[in-house]
Amino acid sequence: MNRRLLQFLQAENITQTQLADTLSVARGSVSNILAGRNKPGYDFLESLILHYPNLNLEWLLSGKGKMYHENESGMPIESTPQPDEPVQLDLFSLQSPSSNREISRIMVFFSDKTFQEFRQSE
Repeated sequence: MNRRLLQFLQAENITQTQLADTLSVARGSVSNILAGRNKPGYDFLESLILHYPNLNLEWLLSGKGKMYHENESGMPIESTPQPDEPVQLDLFSLQSPSSNREISRIMVFFSDKTFQEFRQSE
């Protein structure tokens, strides 16, 4: 996994220090993971996915698939969050275009490691 994490850093054009600062982890922990001395813990992986949602965690952990999630045409999914722009959606009214599935609950994870769950009112 350490080689794939290094590939990800190169693809994102970020340093170990920048990654550690972004994920709010000790700089030495990233260095130890890349050197193969330590394996990443749950908090590290959770923060990585929260900050880089287009990263394919299956690829990172096992090498299966591609580095980034892809859309139907095989192109990487662009997921550049715009934190300064508030988004107001009725998320429960969204549906998958390929099926009749409906969203029943949404979980929002915050940077302080708390979360809030929203359920569709019946």
